[in-house]
Amino acid sequence: MKSAALLSLSCVAFSLLTGCKPGASSPSPDSEPARSKPLVLASNTPLSYFASRIGGDLIDASYPGPADEDPAFWEPSDQDAARLQSADLILLNGATYEKWLDHVTLAASKLIDTSAIFEDAYLDSGHSETHSHGPEGDHSHAGTAFTTWIDFQLAKAQSTQVHQALVKQLADQNAALATGLQSLTADLDALDERMTAVAKRIGSQPLVASHPVYQYWANRYKLNVKAVLWEPEVVPGDDQMKALQEIVASHPAKWMIWEGDPDPASVSKLKAIGIESLVFDPCGGPAEEGDWLTVMRSNLETLEAAFPAP
Repeated sequence: MKSAALLSLSCVAFSLLTGCKPGASSPSPDSEPARSKPLVLASNTPLSYFASRIGGDLIDASYPGPADEDPAFWEPSDQDAARLQSADLILLNGATYEKWLDHVTLAASKLIDTSAIFEDAYLDSGHSETHSHGPEGDHSHAGTAFTTWIDFQLAKAQSTQVHQALVKQLADQNAALATGLQSLTADLDALDERMTAVAKRIGSQPLVASHPVYQYWANRYKLNVKAVLWEPEVVPGDDQMKALQEIVASHPAKWMIWEGDPDPASVSKLKAIGIESLVFDPCGGPAEEGDWLTVMRSNLETLEAAFPAP
């Protein structure tokens, strides 16, 4: 009994010296270290880029998905979901982009839908077929079109929502965040100006897109685009070529717009029926080289070469 009492007194003394409460658990070695800046996760590369441009070194911004999956059809793993739950802000594209939202429990206060301010301008995808490509498996483009950011004016509207969300996180950094937004806005305006100029040269001439992801782009810049459901890495079969020729019979396109570099055999097949190929990469996922702005500038250089000024 005496030794038990002495042991109890020793435990109390140790607790007082260490500031620990009897029965309190020790910190887990796996617990997340304290962050020195907000963790901002974005549902695609454009939003991650906008956040990085506006917040700079004040934030830790990234897209958490893998490089080899389309973010629009990505499904977060348990580990991904845990990281999303730990974020200070989660930037959403909206317009039905984040199919995974119904499967991950997240605090509403962290979610920023960057396209909600122009919800009345959402467009229909114009396609209802289901198809498959990449590791994400079967999916459909039916319903609301979601590639909003290749309309550079909508991209600018989305960037303002990112800015507002960051201001709430970093209230004492208004000047730095305003400078970041101003710099990004200037680049988006420059993209819009170049795209408007080349679109005027394209005029109403018919174009074919390899995928139904160019709705907002075509709408903003008044382009005459019809889409099929082809993949850059898959050579079209006879049925696909026949379906394309049926489209071209009433929509005599001379150019196919691809999301990524097409297989050379696809290029040859198209050239044989009088259609040239060019790439306009929406860059929803991580860029292979450079960043989102680099890719957009490359897209415009490709269009300007195909449709040069007189």
